[in-house]
Amino acid sequence: MATEFRFSETSAPEDWQEWLAWLKPALHSRTQWRLPLVLLGLLFARGRRTVTSWLRAQGITTEYYEYYYFLASLGRKIEPLATALLWELLKRLPVGDRVLLALDDSPTARYGPKVEGAGLHHNPTSGPDDHKFLYGHVWVTLALILRHPLWGTIGLPLRALMYVKQKDMPQLAQRCRWTFRTKLQLGGELVTWAVKLLQSAGKKCWLVADGAYAYRAVFRTILPLGVTFVSRLRKDAGLNTLPKPRRPGQIGGTRRYGAEKISVAKRAAHRLGWQTVEVNVYGQQVTKTYKTFLATWRPIGGVIRVVIVRERDGWQSFFCSNPDATVTEILECFADRSAIENVFHDVKEVWGAGQQQVRNLFTNVACYHLNLWMMTLVEAWAWHKPADEIRDRAACPWDTADRRPSHADRRKALARQTLQRELSKPHIIHYMSQPIQKLLQTLASLAA
Repeated sequence: MATEFRFSETSAPEDWQEWLAWLKPALHSRTQWRLPLVLLGLLFARGRRTVTSWLRAQGITTEYYEYYYFLASLGRKIEPLATALLWELLKRLPVGDRVLLALDDSPTARYGPKVEGAGLHHNPTSGPDDHKFLYGHVWVTLALILRHPLWGTIGLPLRALMYVKQKDMPQLAQRCRWTFRTKLQLGGELVTWAVKLLQSAGKKCWLVADGAYAYRAVFRTILPLGVTFVSRLRKDAGLNTLPKPRRPGQIGGTRRYGAEKISVAKRAAHRLGWQTVEVNVYGQQVTKTYKTFLATWRPIGGVIRVVIVRERDGWQSFFCSNPDATVTEILECFADRSAIENVFHDVKEVWGAGQQQVRNLFTNVACYHLNLWMMTLVEAWAWHKPADEIRDRAACPWDTADRRPSHADRRKALARQTLQRELSKPHIIHYMSQPIQKLLQTLASLAA
């Protein structure tokens, strides 16, 4: 009877093994050895990225049910694993004193009526079929945003929380201890978890999010923690002027808001007061025309800095909870928010998040986080590597040779090095001729 081949933890490059060595202690000692096997199965899975394809890529056939139980238990231990991952990123990557976090949500489609936590949600990317709603899960996701010196802004997803509609809670509460929380509450919980860890490491935290999270419920949670919040400002936002200074001998409380209203649209329509600044957005150095002023805003409970940017097709307005922030910091910070959109794209297209059609609630949580963490681990593994080691254009001579390596290129580079490392083991024991070695390298490139 032929024995099943499977990649072991030692098959991967040594620097990849070091990353996993810091994550495994967060799990129980009896099951932590399964984590590297599942991650390598994720790396080499082909076709539809179901859990079965993960296990099939590792040659796991007879004891598959034990790995499904492992995923269910893994879904209950997301926080300690995410904490270990964040600490490792702070140690190994050039994070700096100021840390930028990005918050957003994204849905993943599911099929079947008995998928726990799934419901009917708005589809932000309806496409040509114009399906405005989809059935599945919605994940409020937090990502660490870093700027690579060569490849620009990169998002490293850390942790996510599942949003379940209140009308779907009775079905879920019958089996799981799950309480209803809005997306704003889930976002505040994620940011609070990350900020406490970052502040204990002596880091200043900035948070960038879309206008959907620029609400009082989020401000009340994160602003007392000392977080600087940057987001888009509504064009009809109810702003007030700054309060007048107190007169000598004036009694009574100090005013928090000014008495006069500020119209953002009127400020943007005025021809005077425009300035220019050089900013680095989306990997390019461009000149932006802007106006900036201080105002008071009741949802945030104090003074904010407003920045109006004039574009060819109109104007946009942004705000920052720190009135001392510069225009360059605000514009570059909001431009870096696009990294979390790239995270959702790569997690779904490269790793197949949402294709794991499992029904158990915590198994769904584990599968989504494994896709998130694989993206983070691959990006962190390739951070200090030269571009020529990651991108391989030999099979694509028509492609631009010096184009920035994509996340798919980094994933293929890790798979290629793992295969080459595994295929070179017989050469250590038995001598292989040069043609056979070249053949094995070619097979590794084709398999990756």
